[in-house]
Amino acid sequence: KKIEIVNYGIGSTNITTIPDRLESGSVKGTETLFPILSRDFDVIFIESMGNNPINIEGADPYKKQVETLDNIVSIIRKNKPKAVIVFVTTISPNKKRYGDGVFDLTPEERVMWAEERIKYFENHINYAKENKIPLLNIFEKSLNDEGDGNIDYLESHDFIHPSPTGIKFISRE
Repeated sequence: KKIEIVNYGIGSTNITTIPDRLESGSVKGTETLFPILSRDFDVIFIESMGNNPINIEGADPYKKQVETLDNIVSIIRKNKPKAVIVFVTTISPNKKRYGDGVFDLTPEERVMWAEERIKYFENHINYAKENKIPLLNIFEKSLNDEGDGNIDYLESHDFIHPSPTGIKFISRE
């Protein structure tokens, strides 16, 4: 059987952009991506995008995340009822180093930013469990013995994105 993996991830975007990618397509750099739903697929992985907060003035971002997930799941189930939806969380943030090298933050701000992102990951995990959606829980599996994000799995230039070791870890999972 032929397996094709198409990555519709676009940097610096949050989960609220997925409904448009499903139905209208998107642009990734210089590449135009057709609407996801125009493709024939058996499985779709929905990553938490937890490192990209939802910033909508006056809105509870975590409630908006759940509303968006409801919309995403509904759109997929309506248009591709046989497709398997799998939720994915990525590498856990490291509270001591989050954004180090790209953001000038105090140690307290670093912890606050990491904890904000962790809430998105946990929300994504809880949604999957409550809605009986298969889950690849990289977030929890990437915690170190102290319960913080394993630094080996994070890029040393920003401590946000997965390192080569982190990418291998994600791939194995």
